[in-house]
Amino acid sequence: MLSRHLFVAPLVALVLASSAGAQGSVFVTGHDPDFHAPTGVGPNAPGARRINQAAISYVMNPLFNPFLAGGATKFLFVESKISIPSGHRRGRDGMLASGYVEGVNFDWHDASTLNAALLQLGSVYSALVVASDFGAMLTSAELGILNTSASSIISFINAGGGLYAMAENNGGAGLTGSTPKFGFLPFLVTSAADHSTEAGYTVTPFGASLGLTNADVNGNFSHNIFTSTGGMNVVDVDETGNALSLAARTRFSDHGVVPEPSTLFLLSGGLVGIAIAALRRKRVG
Repeated sequence: MLSRHLFVAPLVALVLASSAGAQGSVFVTGHDPDFHAPTGVGPNAPGARRINQAAISYVMNPLFNPFLAGGATKFLFVESKISIPSGHRRGRDGMLASGYVEGVNFDWHDASTLNAALLQLGSVYSALVVASDFGAMLTSAELGILNTSASSIISFINAGGGLYAMAENNGGAGLTGSTPKFGFLPFLVTSAADHSTEAGYTVTPFGASLGLTNADVNGNFSHNIFTSTGGMNVVDVDETGNALSLAARTRFSDHGVVPEPSTLFLLSGGLVGIAIAALRRKRVG
């Protein structure tokens, strides 16, 4: 008689292998805290800084990011270096105002150097941080490169890397044109534009677990909402319940999050139980 252990073991091994993979961390937001973080730019610079700090801490947590734990201590900051059009400012300044030192905590790359910099994800950089296109300075040149690199970016995330991306909607000077917004995360769908004064916004319990409060997400302006989540957690919502920020620490595909290990183990338990029951019936028969 065939041993039930020989039947069940390959199934258990497959589930264990699937659940043992690294999990990346992603935080995306319709806020533009890179614009509002410097003093005097918006009514709530401290809140904007805390959004940046919470997001970057989330995607660069050494307990979950093996690249950071391995010594890749900087993030790659993506933003254009063109002359600043009216209504915009350098998102890089928002990183500096939030406490990050260029050359120490991050390197700034635009379209002219971005392709080469993306090759250093996982070695020099443990996370990718993408500026807003309004009011900061992401342009279609950088966004197009990121979108073309979607598969390699998702692979980097699934190996344990981090990604933080801020508002995209082609507002202000229209720096991103018709280039698909958040196209480097193809499972996300956003509104074309949602320029709103932040009033009555609410942090979810998940957002609160990241250290954010309602005071952090009100008082400035937001520029896009998320009309689907791709299976990610909602961090905060506007006054009508639209998702303003999303985050997840998991594995991703082009369709959204991959089931958590706990889900896989629950599934495996059910499959193993079915297999054992079938073997018992066979023996009795």
